Amino acid sequence: MTIKTKLAALAGGFAIAAASSAALAANSTITVGMQLEPPNLDPTGGAAAAIDEVVYANIFEGLTRFSADGSVRAALAHSWDISEDGTAYTFHLNDGVKFHDGTAMDAEDVKFSLDRARGEDSTNAQKALFAGIANVEVVDSLTVEVTLSEPDGNFLTKMAWGDAVVVAPESIETIKTHPVGTGPFVFSRWVQGDRVEIERNPNYWGEPVALESATFKFISDPTAAFSAVMAGDVDAFPNFPSTETLSQFEADPRFAVIVGSTEGETILSTNNKSGLLGDMRMRKAIAHAIDRQEIIDGAMFGYGTPIGTHFAPHNPDYLDLTGVSAHNPELSRKLLEEIGYDGSAIRLMLPPPAYARRGGEIIADQLRAVGIPTEISNFEWSQWLEQVFRNKDYDLTIVSHTEPNDINIYARPEYYFQYDNPEFQEIMSTYSVTTDAEMRQALAHELQTMIANDYVNGFLFQLAKTGVANAKISGLWPNSPTQANDLTGVSWSD
Repeated sequence: MTIKTKLAALAGGFAIAAASSAALAANSTITVGMQLEPPNLDPTGGAAAAIDEVVYANIFEGLTRFSADGSVRAALAHSWDISEDGTAYTFHLNDGVKFHDGTAMDAEDVKFSLDRARGEDSTNAQKALFAGIANVEVVDSLTVEVTLSEPDGNFLTKMAWGDAVVVAPESIETIKTHPVGTGPFVFSRWVQGDRVEIERNPNYWGEPVALESATFKFISDPTAAFSAVMAGDVDAFPNFPSTETLSQFEADPRFAVIVGSTEGETILSTNNKSGLLGDMRMRKAIAHAIDRQEIIDGAMFGYGTPIGTHFAPHNPDYLDLTGVSAHNPELSRKLLEEIGYDGSAIRLMLPPPAYARRGGEIIADQLRAVGIPTEISNFEWSQWLEQVFRNKDYDLTIVSHTEPNDINIYARPEYYFQYDNPEFQEIMSTYSVTTDAEMRQALAHELQTMIANDYVNGFLFQLAKTGVANAKISGLWPNSPTQANDLTGVSWSD
């Protein structure tokens, strides 16, 4: 072997070693694509799903948590006792849990978190989750007793929501931009408009995660998302926004296409107190003008399940009521004539997701076809939250409600679609305290039927979860029992 050959061989060896080191480094981190950037990083003070998609289970934890299959399991509380009358829950906390700032997590922090969420000045987007709590008492440093005003068969599930995570008093001032939790990942950096970076928590109280770090990359444009995944700049896009390109990924062995279900009831949300929309006949005319399958095929490329009420079809208590608002444009025209509709335009205000923008164009055409002029406005997410969700200044919008089993929002007259039905509220109150499975199902059917017959919203489809990932990645959730990109079980294969 000549000196030149030996040098070439050594160089090749170094190159292989360097490549192997790079591969090992790459396989200890992941870049996850997201279409929407969160407005802040406080899951206890914001309604945007994108917040939980970054922080749930990764940075923050609650007393309980959702598993990938939607079941509820222990988290910061390793066990609990329930009183015979169902009104007292005694949670036993894991020992040795610390917040990312090094301070101990104990019963006082649990009490602070629950009292803060249910307080009069609470900004929690799901404050109703905590309305049934009458008192929170610290028994000792690792034991908390929560007393309810009445039994709640859904209480452990409520405690699994991202809105119910445990936070420390000393972290509240900066929680929106520098979240401090107890989870297996620690917040590292937020480059606004681009990405959030997290790192493995070396002092995690539970089972360590496989990944050393992760980056959440925000890519709003579907074409750019496709290019980023194809180029390997993004390793996984759990909620991929460009469903029309999934066939290209399916044909490429480098990638895995992951199709699952979500809790996302996608609705044509209707402001029940906006002009003519306060008349049920007008809402009914709009509902019967809609062709759900055309929307699913045109906006979602066939991915999605038609719904006729606000309940997930995979839930055993679901009632198929699609026939109540079946596509019937002649009935729509008859109803418009009956109410003396003057042809004034309806405002359709759309947030950024592709299902809303594409679906909105189709729905506008369907409404125009029965004689309802429809004016579309495309909003950025922050603008939509401010004008539509908070200020209720809209006629129609399209959004996926991704919170689990959230039909209770129809019992909140102040909620953004402003449905106020005392009978529904009374049934919901009974449903909330009922623990018997058969009785709960019967009540769930009543609730679903009532909002379908009141045409509160245009019920469109259950959002499918379509994701794309590097084929060597395992552990990503195929379904979305809650809004989360849980990376606790994610790893790379060789």
